[in-house]
Amino acid sequence: MRFCTLKLLNQFKTIRIRNNQIVQSSRFTVQNDLTRRQIDKIPIKLSSIVCFYSSDSKKHFLEIEKKAESIKNVFEQKKVQIKDTEQKIRQKGEELVKDLRHQKEVTGQILKLKKDHLVKDILETKAKVREKIEGVVERENIFTIPNVLCVARIAMSPYLGYVILQDNYNLALGLLVFAGFTDLLDGYIARNWEGQSSKMGSFLDPMADKVLIATLFISLTWQELIPLYLTLLIVARDAALVAAGFVIRYISLPPPKTLSRYFDATHATAQLAPTFISKLNTAVQLLLVGTTLASPVFGYVDHPALQALCGITAASTIVSAISYLVSKDTYKVLKKKL
Repeated sequence: MRFCTLKLLNQFKTIRIRNNQIVQSSRFTVQNDLTRRQIDKIPIKLSSIVCFYSSDSKKHFLEIEKKAESIKNVFEQKKVQIKDTEQKIRQKGEELVKDLRHQKEVTGQILKLKKDHLVKDILETKAKVREKIEGVVERENIFTIPNVLCVARIAMSPYLGYVILQDNYNLALGLLVFAGFTDLLDGYIARNWEGQSSKMGSFLDPMADKVLIATLFISLTWQELIPLYLTLLIVARDAALVAAGFVIRYISLPPPKTLSRYFDATHATAQLAPTFISKLNTAVQLLLVGTTLASPVFGYVDHPALQALCGITAASTIVSAISYLVSKDTYKVLKKKL
């Protein structure tokens, strides 16, 4: 319709110019004869055609505006829907983040509670184990006067050996007398003073005697005052007894058997009970080293009595070793009284 109206306008423009006697050639070609005749015969006013065109265009434009308005409305509706969707998505994201944070806090609290509960259970179990251990193992005070005297004898033994090797027999004899006095004193205090007797002392006292005697025998043998065979016999016997003491400690220690508990001197687990022949052998050994150490001072080195005393010492050493093997009461495992 719009295309036809434009053609008619061009035709009427040509007709008007013809009426003003201006000859112009037509810019268009008439589609059929009937249309040309009607145009030549019927005088048509431009205003009516323009009005017709204007009303038709206005109607067309109104339709376009309506369509544009409807499209705009649809677009606005879609835009509103998109905003609503974005807002819903944003709200969902915020809710999801909030839920994740809440779950993280709850999980952290749960883990913290479980950790605290686990630590509490471990501490309670540790306390119960300690109570059970304390119920099996007896603790005692090891810092007693007899124990200090025993440790002093052990510490003095290397110096006594050094003095003998320096041929200072007078000082060595004095130190030996002092060591014998401390041996008698610690036994007297442990037997007569309350709280001075300890299970640890039952290990320390014989160990101090053995360390002292072994040091004296080795030093005097080096100075060729005591036969080598006798020293080897005594040292071997004492080393076996010391090793047996460590084995008894391990056997008597209740589980858990750890190094810290094994070397904890306050945990008394066993008590030694030396045999009579062992005590007699210790006295004979001390008599031998004492008289041998005094021989250079008083001038009776290689005396026959010393040779006889060496034989008696060897025999008593062998018998005492056998007594430890056959006797069943040489040590006693301790258990706390309930």
